[in-house]
Amino acid sequence: MSIKLSNISKSYGNIEVLHNVSFEVHPGEITAFLGPNGAGKSTCMKIITGWLTDYAGTVTVCGYDISKDPIAAKRCIGYLPENNPLYPEMYVREYLEYIGQLYRVANLHGLVDEMIERVKLEEVCGKTIGTLSKGFRQRVGLAQALLHNPEVLILDEPSSGLDPNQLGEIHSLIKELGKEKTILFSSHSLQEVADLCEHTLIIHKGEIVADAQMSELIKEELLEDIFKRLTK
Repeated sequence: MSIKLSNISKSYGNIEVLHNVSFEVHPGEITAFLGPNGAGKSTCMKIITGWLTDYAGTVTVCGYDISKDPIAAKRCIGYLPENNPLYPEMYVREYLEYIGQLYRVANLHGLVDEMIERVKLEEVCGKTIGTLSKGFRQRVGLAQALLHNPEVLILDEPSSGLDPNQLGEIHSLIKELGKEKTILFSSHSLQEVADLCEHTLIIHKGEIVADAQMSELIKEELLEDIFKRLTK
């Protein structure tokens, strides 16, 4: 199992944002994490990646308990947060080499060259990150998440704010990556989810309200109906 959550609950003060959340994401699967703003998607992703540690329940990534063996679990994870934390004053290549040094990857320069080509950053690799469009910044974020060749990718709103051309490019890249990695990504777009995903999780008010294969939801015409009811 690539990702397994068992009875995850999380509160901020007296406000419970996750309540007994349990689900599994299988190897080689592109899974959408769908829900309205404030449903608990980002909090759940931060727990999976080890950013949040004060919660009840158990999370395992590639067989490692994130709370008991965080280093081993995090080696398996590539993470692109909702607010892509880049250094705007750094050049693209400089930034990726810096991230590679943190990961202590072998053959750093060759790997950075490979990643620049893979996510199509060739035309901007000599520019500072602060001068890039949102689409290219998202590509840089994906490149840093992929540098250490993780088995699992966690992508929080990877297509937010992109124009139609940039959206198509990011979708193509996610589909390509899904052939070899397990991907969990959050989204507000039903069309995006239908185009990209095999498996869908829907969360509402901190609880999982749907966990099914995309083909089943589409066949039963349930996906749009569920989402409409949750966003009223």
